[in-house]
Amino acid sequence: MIMVDGVSAFCDDLQVDPGDVVMLVISWHMKAATMSEFSKQEFSNGLQSIGVDSLDKLKSLLPYLRAELKDEHKFREIYNFAFSWAKEKGQKSLALDTALGMWQLLFAERVWPLVDPWCQFLQAKHNKAISKDTWVQLLDFSRTIVPSLSNYDAEGAWPYLIDEFVEYLRDIGVVHPC
Repeated sequence: MIMVDGVSAFCDDLQVDPGDVVMLVISWHMKAATMSEFSKQEFSNGLQSIGVDSLDKLKSLLPYLRAELKDEHKFREIYNFAFSWAKEKGQKSLALDTALGMWQLLFAERVWPLVDPWCQFLQAKHNKAISKDTWVQLLDFSRTIVPSLSNYDAEGAWPYLIDEFVEYLRDIGVVHPC
């Protein structure tokens, strides 16, 4: 196993901050089970799958790996992967602080103008772990509902938490009821 210290050294060798989104993309390629850890098999199979057999080759691929986030299909896969990868072992939900950090990281790449209000809402009104359903549905919400919420249907099949978020935005005057 490559544990936290080894992953940190790996990041140093790549000249990449451990919190850089490209490390999430690399972990996705490695099919890593846990954040900040790689099994020998995950590491070797992942590097092999992207055709890398040296640190220099991996460094040269970093721009390509970052660019994968611009592909809608790959972004969705990486986004969904991030939930299981980032949650604590044995937990079904993602700790709120971890979810907030992951959303900030991911939506910095695929801009969603409501990410900051979403995070503020969760801290102010929810303050609980995030379920897989909410995680998955938020991506759909961010991709289908415009920031003004003019195409939001209160009768739609959104999770209750997302409905509460819409009410929160209206209550604080970020958006106005249609």
